[in-house]
Amino acid sequence: MIKKIFGTFGTRVLNAICGFITLWFGSHYLGAEAWGVGGIVLLDVSLLLIGVELLAGSGLIYFTPRKSFRTLFRISYIWTALIVAFYALMMYVFSFIPDSFTHHFTRFIGEEAEFIPEGYHSLVLLLVFIYSLHNVNLTTLLGKERVGTNNILFIVQFMTQLCSMLVYIFVFNIRDAHAFVYSLLTGYSVGYICGLTQIWPYLKEKGEESYLKTIKEMFQFGSIIQLSTLVSMLNRRLSFLIIKGFWGNAKVGVYNATSQVSESPQMIGISIAMVQFSKISNLNDNSAAVRITIQLLKIATILTAICIFVACIIPTSVYSWLFTANFAAMRVVMISLAPGVVFQSARMVLSHYFSGVNMPKHNLYGALVGLAVTIPSLYFLIPPFGMVGAGISASLTHLSIMLYQWIVFKKHNNVSLKELLVTKDDVKLFVSEVKAVLGK
Repeated sequence: MIKKIFGTFGTRVLNAICGFITLWFGSHYLGAEAWGVGGIVLLDVSLLLIGVELLAGSGLIYFTPRKSFRTLFRISYIWTALIVAFYALMMYVFSFIPDSFTHHFTRFIGEEAEFIPEGYHSLVLLLVFIYSLHNVNLTTLLGKERVGTNNILFIVQFMTQLCSMLVYIFVFNIRDAHAFVYSLLTGYSVGYICGLTQIWPYLKEKGEESYLKTIKEMFQFGSIIQLSTLVSMLNRRLSFLIIKGFWGNAKVGVYNATSQVSESPQMIGISIAMVQFSKISNLNDNSAAVRITIQLLKIATILTAICIFVACIIPTSVYSWLFTANFAAMRVVMISLAPGVVFQSARMVLSHYFSGVNMPKHNLYGALVGLAVTIPSLYFLIPPFGMVGAGISASLTHLSIMLYQWIVFKKHNNVSLKELLVTKDDVKLFVSEVKAVLGK
């Protein structure tokens, strides 16, 4: 399992490097405002994906070892097409609503706080559709415990995304947010086509279940996961909207850029949680799942804390030199986000435990606790402290979610805080696993 974590972490490191390069070119050749628009588009895609992933999301990791892939494949594709068509219909209907009517609902965050930036509606729908199909491939491979293949497809996606953005900027001379959005579309498309070649053989497997029964089970599992995801996304989306309402897209661009840089330490938690979910979903022994979760929780928290500390001590002048003077405020925003990054890494491990043992309701309850903290903290912190206030709010939100999940995990499995202490056996086990990986 450590080998898979190292492989996934290496993939995420490469992704972070490509993301850093993308951010550098975006900040220098597109500007803060265009980068803010691109960040809003990407966040909107993430929000709309929640509806699709009710039946075609991370729940496939849990069901792939338990159901016929042919059944899961058909359900996922049909559901994706139906949901995207529904989104298109809703956008068409909303286009007839007068601006004067919608103004009453958005005036507290600014008149220009539209959900999808003007001119990007069709692109957002296309991104949702292509990424959904691409994600079916990725989650299926994780469900089959083919973590290495999943990582390769991910590399293909973000490398294609980076290279295509450079082409759009320097060959086609596109110098606005479209360069970033087109690169997303290109990366998802190439990743999907490559992934399809890997999952296609599974369609030849024999066996089919009742479609209605399978849909019911997938919906029960997926609805809880996606509701918790929706609440988590709303936490971030609200901060974007309020920052935009007070200070415009340029400040959103700076905050979005800082969030992207802070995601580099989060790669540790993401890498560990992905392998953990894949492993636990194929286990029937809860005691083994608990033992794995506690071990990985320690590793994720400590390594993330070290990495985010390094990011915080980088001088302001370095951020200005790398991303231009418009992004000089990134360091102080990074410091406000730092505790939340560590808390989020820990809660990722706990969240994937609950999903892996079919208890995703606690992820939803945790997200609701987080939302209850987010709304008042954004209201009180952003007006006086701006982007730093948004960072503090994010940290408080992740802390509240982590505390709730730990209390439930502790109570359900009868574990104590002492088990979170790093022991000599933990160090020996980790060192031996690393040596084994390096030896191979």
